Amino acid sequence: MGAQYAHRRNIDPGEDARPNVSQLSPFLRHRLISEEEAATAAIIVNGGEQATKYIQEICWRTYFKGWLEHHPAVWSDYILDRDTQFQTLEKDKGLRADYEAAIEGRAGIEGFDHWAKELAETGYLHNHARMSFASIWLFTLKLPWALGADFFLRHLLDGDPASNTLSWRWVAGLHTSGKTYLAKKEAIETCSDGRFSPDNLAQSAHQVPGSENPQPQQLPVSDGMPEERFALLLTEDDLSVETWLDEHLPVEAIAGLESAGGRCTGDVSDKAMSFTRGALQDGLSRASNHFGAAAENLSDTADKRRALRDWAAQLNTKHIVVPYLPAGWTREAIAPLLTDLQTDGFHIHQMRRDWDERFWPHAKKGFFKLRKQIPSVLMHWKLRKV
Repeated sequence: MGAQYAHRRNIDPGEDARPNVSQLSPFLRHRLISEEEAATAAIIVNGGEQATKYIQEICWRTYFKGWLEHHPAVWSDYILDRDTQFQTLEKDKGLRADYEAAIEGRAGIEGFDHWAKELAETGYLHNHARMSFASIWLFTLKLPWALGADFFLRHLLDGDPASNTLSWRWVAGLHTSGKTYLAKKEAIETCSDGRFSPDNLAQSAHQVPGSENPQPQQLPVSDGMPEERFALLLTEDDLSVETWLDEHLPVEAIAGLESAGGRCTGDVSDKAMSFTRGALQDGLSRASNHFGAAAENLSDTADKRRALRDWAAQLNTKHIVVPYLPAGWTREAIAPLLTDLQTDGFHIHQMRRDWDERFWPHAKKGFFKLRKQIPSVLMHWKLRKV
């Protein structure tokens, strides 16, 4: 998390030799480890100055999450584009053949084919490999970006609606209008530590069709904590509530619901599903220990709507606290169920972490405005003094 990360983070020596990156992204994505914890650890071990680059990279994830909250229509547009492109695959045999060759690692491009297989086998890709893969997908193979984003979400253990969607749009020149990322042989040679040297890459980036960025919306107001006994509902988006909710709060019961099946078209990979389910179970266990309340996983039931309503009907409270549902498949799956509970007379309290409250208002446009806030936010937690 210090000098080695700052100098070597873009180098990918391969699956068995990555001491230069933390590989914590799946844990941060589900907040099994919080951003605050990772930033604190980096500063304790390396000092604030040497940990700067690592913390900035953590904040890129925060930026993407906040940006999508200000522009939720971008997620809706992606879903529409993705579904349209899959319909096209059913009619266009040539496109279908090219798509299948790409996702199966048969495109005939050194590096790209390896990354396609590595992703399917491990559920992980180094960040620079992701950038190069997306660029080759778009500009060399000329495949639709939404299909590539869907392929990533099918397999990535750290699959996240904001980071994945906006990273693909960034490579395509849609997130920052006209600024594309074009993969080049020399960069791939350097960043793959000499493992790959593809000769047949596009030499220019064509304009990728896609929706323009809408005007930013105001963030929804985070709900306050109820003043009486309440129940806690956890989703896959925040699974370390013990790091920000006091253990003495009067929690009556805890339930968990994951919605990872909505990440992509078709079936989510076994590795990605297993990691998400394991993360939820781990989060429920820690929350149960923290609050001294029984925890129940409702995810394996065939009718999640009925299971949640049955669980809620047994409560002695009408207040349910839910860590904030960010834009993406979790909100799409869980928000209607919460509306049902409100119809049944329950008060739903969606609460955001202080980290998000302090950073997200600065994520309306580019990353630089958020980056300028990092020192003041860190000082808020007195991280420089630990």
